[in-house]
Amino acid sequence: MPVKIRLQRHGRKGYAFYHIVIADSRAPRDGRFIERIGSYNPNTNPATVDLKFDRALYWLQVGAQPTDTTRNILSDEGVLLKKHLLGGVKKGAFDLAEAEKRFEAWKAAKDSSVSKTKEQIQAEKQAAQKARLKEEAEKNKVKAEELAKKKAEAAAAAAEAAAEAAAAEAPAETEAPAEEATETSEEAK
Repeated sequence: MPVKIRLQRHGRKGYAFYHIVIADSRAPRDGRFIERIGSYNPNTNPATVDLKFDRALYWLQVGAQPTDTTRNILSDEGVLLKKHLLGGVKKGAFDLAEAEKRFEAWKAAKDSSVSKTKEQIQAEKQAAQKARLKEEAEKNKVKAEELAKKKAEAAAAAAEAAAEAAAAEAPAETEAPAEEATETSEEAK
């Protein structure tokens, strides 16, 4: 029975996540499987992988063939390196302690690079958020200035209209006594 380590699709349309399973190669993609050894979520940044390391190593050692994507996932998690190192121990190239030392050194370097990547992504998010807030503050300032300008224009127009109305009433009052004066002067004649 040819055994494969492959992905089983789950999730909704456009937002897939995958179970990493051991399955007979003749079984359907999302069908029957022998064992579930982990999950892979490509929607996060960086992608989240939850893997039963020992079980994945066991299945590789007994001959299960990973698909291309699962090979990349197992390589990123260090399962293939561990298999390689254990092969070196089996051949007598070095002892188990040396293999563990090499694997731990690789794992530490990998963890530091992943944490650096996560910190960089977080810093970029914070910088983008600060830039958005600054841009929004500038837009609000421009809008406030335009609103103040409109209010000032409206107040000036209202004051001008009031001045014109007052000016229109004042000459009418000044004209009326003048007419009365001309009427009185005409009567006096």
